[in-house]
Amino acid sequence: MSDMMQRARDLDAADAIAHFRHRFDLPEGVIYLDGNSLGPLPKASRERLHRVIDAEWGEGLIRSWNELPGGGGDWIAMPQRVGAKISPLVGAKPHEVIACDSVSVNLAKLIGAALSLNPGRNVVLSEPGNFPTDLYMIQGQPQVEQRLAGRDEMIEALDESVALLLLTHVHYKTGEMFDMERLTKAAHDVGAIVLWDLSHSGGAVPVDLNGANADLAVGCGYKYLNGGPGAPAYAFVAERHHGDFSQPLTGWFGHAQPFAFSDEYEPAEGVKRLLAGTPPVLAMAALESGVELIAEIGMEALVAKSRALSEFFRECVAGLDLDLVSPREPAQRGSQLSFRHENAYALSQALIARGVIGDFRDPDILRLGFAPAYLRFADIAEAARHLAEVLETGEWERDEYSTRAAVT
Repeated sequence: MSDMMQRARDLDAADAIAHFRHRFDLPEGVIYLDGNSLGPLPKASRERLHRVIDAEWGEGLIRSWNELPGGGGDWIAMPQRVGAKISPLVGAKPHEVIACDSVSVNLAKLIGAALSLNPGRNVVLSEPGNFPTDLYMIQGQPQVEQRLAGRDEMIEALDESVALLLLTHVHYKTGEMFDMERLTKAAHDVGAIVLWDLSHSGGAVPVDLNGANADLAVGCGYKYLNGGPGAPAYAFVAERHHGDFSQPLTGWFGHAQPFAFSDEYEPAEGVKRLLAGTPPVLAMAALESGVELIAEIGMEALVAKSRALSEFFRECVAGLDLDLVSPREPAQRGSQLSFRHENAYALSQALIARGVIGDFRDPDILRLGFAPAYLRFADIAEAARHLAEVLETGEWERDEYSTRAAVT
């Protein structure tokens, strides 16, 4: 047994949250380093979905909107209930977070909300290389001017013309983390609103929206929250803005009295006005199970293990022909490590063929996620061994590993 594998086993034996691995349905023979794109299936989610299908839908039918068979809640309040369970994971109050729609749709709503809070300004500032949907949603807003600035010029680019600063807290490619409190203050100093995209943060790194005095935020449900493919996202609006903001997607579920069926729109109170259409109950139930599991583990333990896993992997791959593009300091990055290699796609495919599932980001990034709820240190040591062998043998040069799939 290698020294690194023995160390890994010692670390696993001392891991206080190791037992949570058994709460996930993980396939045999797979080391899953892509939880930063899609979290694996919690066993409780399968059980919950069967209950929703068989009892809540099958037996309760439409009555379940008001009361579930056997009691214990209803469907109508799921967006608020799930949002409240997410809130402690991101440093928010329960009534400031709601689960609904997708990240993209929520971005559109919150950009509109920011503009409604900052009338007379139309500039939305972001950075080049932000996740594309964030930029696309800015570009899709009528009468909005997009302005981009690099990280070193971001504060200088903030002036009195900026209505909104829209940034992703943890960069999807590199894992680099913004200083949320510092940038929020800089934006507020010039009268701008701030919208944080927490898609690669929520459930993985410390987030304190209220501590940073954040205005708005959006986050993903299917990564570290393990809500399932295409799971609903979540949105945050600080309490101080609840009486003042409006959003452009004024659907019936965001109405103050949806079942009054009025011809005229009247917004609901607070964050509930971010709702638009009918909540997807099956998807929301799966998300709720994932959120409950992550909340049970607790952010302090998750963050500590995440950093330990990624640092152990860095140690395991020291000396390999890879260029680390993520920050070396664990507190300055998300729960991932990204490496630049000119053949990163083929490398990722060769690893997947060996059962080590990471992912690739164009043009040359091999990205590996370290979701701490289910990964073992032994997984990390074994993944590093596979990566070293793929590089040393040139296994990645096989033709089949260079053929791009639709989803990378």
